[in-house]
Amino acid sequence: MNLDVLVFAAHPDDAELSMGGTIARFSSQGLKVGIADFTKGEMSTRGNLKIRAMETLVASKILKLKIRENLGFKDGNISLSENSLKKTVSLVRKHKPKIVFAPYFNDRHPDHIDASAIVKSAVFKAGLEKFRTSIDGKTQQPLRPQRIFYYMQTYLFYPSVIVDISDHFETKMKSVLAFKSQFHDPSLKKEDTFISRPEFLEYVEARAKFYGFQIGKKYGEPFYCEEAIESDFSNLL
Repeated sequence: MNLDVLVFAAHPDDAELSMGGTIARFSSQGLKVGIADFTKGEMSTRGNLKIRAMETLVASKILKLKIRENLGFKDGNISLSENSLKKTVSLVRKHKPKIVFAPYFNDRHPDHIDASAIVKSAVFKAGLEKFRTSIDGKTQQPLRPQRIFYYMQTYLFYPSVIVDISDHFETKMKSVLAFKSQFHDPSLKKEDTFISRPEFLEYVEARAKFYGFQIGKKYGEPFYCEEAIESDFSNLL
């Protein structure tokens, strides 16, 4: 299926936490959106593969995704290699997205950094005729998306654009909470992880409020682009 937007994430729940509101907004506008997770999140302290797969399916339905695929890389061991590039390039050529989203290239989690590097290289190589990939035995044609935008996870950056998600914040949080195994559960007698601390979801909302305030809206999600973005200010005049 040809997509308008393809979001790459190192782990299931990364896309929902970072840009679930923007994905929901795209879907509400009739755009075809897909997510490609690099791993199944098998190294997660909480939950297991079966639970995480069920949660991912629920979140995907909430966001009205057209496709969700898993590249099957090893959690905790994503690396830039010929194999990882070919898999990622093949997926880009398969779905022909106009815009690609990827994790910001500096983060506390090494998998996020590595996933970002793979996506950047793959988007470039997807446009090269001599970087050959195939699917179902057929050679794929070169195709390069128009632009990559990077979404914020843990480390902050100064955004190139902030998307108003005020009308879609509730949907974002529903998609996030679909991954309930990953968040705080007082009945579990085990030490909290970074995202299962009781205040983590409060932080997610507070950050959305902060970036929303920057653009005069209730909630917002920040993105960074390495390239200049064209505007004639027609939306402001």
